[in-house]
Amino acid sequence: MIARALGLVAVLLMCLPWGAQAQLPTRIKDLTVIEGDVPVRLVGYGIVVGLDGTGDRSVGSSQGGGATVRSVANLLRNLGVDVPENVIRTRNAAAVLVTAEVTSYLRRGNRFEVSVASLGDATSLRGGQLWVTPLVGELQGQPIATAQGSIVLSQGNIDNARVVETSGRLPQGGVAVADLASLGIANVSRLVLNRPDLTTAQRIAETIAGALGDGSAQVEDPGSVGVQLPADQDPAMVLASLGELQVTPDAAAQVVIDARDGTVAVGGPLLIGPGVVSHGYLTLTVGAEGVDPPSQGNVRMDPGTSVQDVAEALHAVGATPESIAAVFESLNRVGALRAQVVVR
Repeated sequence: MIARALGLVAVLLMCLPWGAQAQLPTRIKDLTVIEGDVPVRLVGYGIVVGLDGTGDRSVGSSQGGGATVRSVANLLRNLGVDVPENVIRTRNAAAVLVTAEVTSYLRRGNRFEVSVASLGDATSLRGGQLWVTPLVGELQGQPIATAQGSIVLSQGNIDNARVVETSGRLPQGGVAVADLASLGIANVSRLVLNRPDLTTAQRIAETIAGALGDGSAQVEDPGSVGVQLPADQDPAMVLASLGELQVTPDAAAQVVIDARDGTVAVGGPLLIGPGVVSHGYLTLTVGAEGVDPPSQGNVRMDPGTSVQDVAEALHAVGATPESIAAVFESLNRVGALRAQVVVR
């Protein structure tokens, strides 16, 4: 009941009329990334040690142990300690997958956050230390970075009744051991939009052209704007100046609904047109005649009411998160809500 109540309250908090906020001027650097700044995903296989009996239950044998046992034996062997697999017990160790996402401008010595997740049957990574783990950007590739350190557990769910202890993170556990290859500022010829949109791209191009002159920027597609930097100026300084220019992005007509907790997020100023939706005990009527006065399970609204007002009315009659999602999907299908509805 607490989780449901918090979820329904989230409907009211998230359904604020933020369409007007989406129309506020925003820096170009907050709407785009420089060409070539494509995130690089790193991965590695590691061992977490120091667990309090909550690690993998693999046990070595004369025929060889499980993956965790063999990994521990190999790690010890690399340190000059040869221990037979059949005597290794791994209740204080666990095999994990180590992942990270870093910028392509990562340079040797930079630190970054990594995530770890158990691969075996460990019950908890609490109190564990990740053994130094090589991280690669592609299979069979050379290590780009290493990860090591104490694990911070992930947070629990919304009502804090349960905390997932088989995954966690190391806030500064990754260290680059090599420079990543990047395009270089001098070779930048386009800006890539974080959220492709033709109108926003056109506004960015017009703003840049106003600063650098006609022909200095053009829309290539909804996701990119081509830029011709002045040859007689420092490209880094020009890009930094362009990033500070402000553009009013176009607001997408979108409603995102979490059917598990009832959270509703609205993209842009959205109004509801005439229509009737019946879902179980619930009936929502927008602008139609011949309906009983508002009551439990019976919601009536005037045409042109906002999405957030409808969400608030559904909450007032005790609609479940699943019902709220179904109602908005149905309004979209009959044309009463002209926006993309995404249910997660």
